[in-house]
Amino acid sequence: MISSAVFSRYARSLADVVLETGQEAAVDRDLATYREMFLAVPALLEALDSPAIPRDTKARILSQVMTQYPVHQTAANFLRILLEHNRIRHFHQIHDCYIKTVDERRGILSAQVTASDPLTGEQLSALRDGLARATGRSVTLSVKTDPALIGGLIVQVGSTIYDGSVRTQLAVMKQRLMS
Repeated sequence: MISSAVFSRYARSLADVVLETGQEAAVDRDLATYREMFLAVPALLEALDSPAIPRDTKARILSQVMTQYPVHQTAANFLRILLEHNRIRHFHQIHDCYIKTVDERRGILSAQVTASDPLTGEQLSALRDGLARATGRSVTLSVKTDPALIGGLIVQVGSTIYDGSVRTQLAVMKQRLMS
């Protein structure tokens, strides 16, 4: 298994180039497109990673895909490097790490929110604003629902978790009653 330090090294290198040259928007868009493509057609990523396919054939496949779905030169070079260094199979993890790296350098904080029910736009906006005031940074939210929470929210910002779910409150009450 490849370590997250390797993902981080590739992500930081790309972030250095992209932020230094002001290409964030184009590269972000292109990598998001390729992420969707690799998710929609997993066989493509498998072929690019397959040891049974010669390296030059894989390079031709990637070039043909990039001809069909053009990308910024920096994104194209990045994809070629991942292919040449046999890291293309880790594209999703490296892309995630790249997004986190760029956000950190822009001063944007990422928060994962788990709610019992879908949140309205107004609720999301209020939560984002509250977290921004508390942290002093811009915040992006990644939201998912989990009906098992019964009610409330769990918010994770970095390694800190704020658990305001009814499920946790009931578990705490149960512990207190049992002691």
